[in-house]
Amino acid sequence: MAGKDYYEILGVSRDASQDEIKKAYRKLSKKYHPDINKAPDAEAKFKEVTEAYEVLSDDTKKANYDQYGSADGPAGFGGGGAGGFNGADFGGFGGGGFEDIFSQFFGGGAGGARRNPNAPRPGRDLQYEMSLTFEEAIFGKKTTIKYTREATCHTCGGNGAKPGTHPETCHNCGGTGYITTETNTPLGRMRSQQVCPVCNGTGQEIKEKCPTCGGSGHEQERHEVEVNVPAGVDDGQQMRLQGQGEAGNNGGGYGDLFIVFTVKPSKTFTRNGADIYLDKTISFVQATLGAEIKVPTVHGEVNLKVPAGTQTGATFKLKGKGAPRLRGNGTGDERVTVRIVTPKNLNKAQKEALKAFADAGGDKVEGSGKSGFFDKMKDAFDN
Repeated sequence: MAGKDYYEILGVSRDASQDEIKKAYRKLSKKYHPDINKAPDAEAKFKEVTEAYEVLSDDTKKANYDQYGSADGPAGFGGGGAGGFNGADFGGFGGGGFEDIFSQFFGGGAGGARRNPNAPRPGRDLQYEMSLTFEEAIFGKKTTIKYTREATCHTCGGNGAKPGTHPETCHNCGGTGYITTETNTPLGRMRSQQVCPVCNGTGQEIKEKCPTCGGSGHEQERHEVEVNVPAGVDDGQQMRLQGQGEAGNNGGGYGDLFIVFTVKPSKTFTRNGADIYLDKTISFVQATLGAEIKVPTVHGEVNLKVPAGTQTGATFKLKGKGAPRLRGNGTGDERVTVRIVTPKNLNKAQKEALKAFADAGGDKVEGSGKSGFFDKMKDAFDN
């Protein structure tokens, strides 16, 4: 992972907030997801974006990356060997002249490593977007999802051949998947390598194709899997289900399924991580004299003591009444901000009581100026 600028990959600054990082990831993951973007490099970019988000969204990995350039901390630095400069091979082209130089660049020479076309290759990863209510994200849930994926053909077992037959070694490339051509140039003999047109790089010929998959070894299936959504997930977070993606080739395993969570907003609460926020209105009498009020939480209604003389905008903490923390480090809190409501319609007895209160305090009640008691009270409660 060292050497990659994860901030640049996500297109955010180094002091970006977690919310900015999350938004950037969601935008790019949708842009480059292979099911949506059919560009040849889309899958590689999708994995690169996912790798960057997995590091920058984790506080510990992000701190290690910022300090050491690796999510693994000091241990992430290579001490030589194949991954470090000490083990790099900076040798020249050898003594074979121009022919060997071109051979190494264009394949076929001793220095040109070729992929085994028959080696097992894992299947593609898939992404599934799951919508959750505010409460489902808080408490988690168990659900079954269904989606379409490429599966191993049940008729041929994935080899693409008609039952009773089997693939044969390609007669054109000898099973390598490539053919080599040589061309005379003014600089010497140039060797180039191309994908075999007979087997399309697989190294095998299927003379009698499977009637179900047509020789591909894969078939579309409607797959379902049970998902245990953990308590405390947040909007934009994702979980990986190993082996629930698409089928591999040549006996390679299935890819993974990434579930991205989208959480619907609550009409009552807002959330920031494990903490939940609520605005609660109270009367000016309750704020002045103090009161015990009922307050909703995601865990049920609780009593909150409002002390006498409470000002509008005051915030109270209800410990442990927030969302569970994903890694099992307890539960967040609920923070209740009180908003004091000024009454619009008073009956005669209420007006007389308030005038008496104003007189006792020396406040002017009548008049157009803002020195009046009701004007002062309204200003105080509206701020």
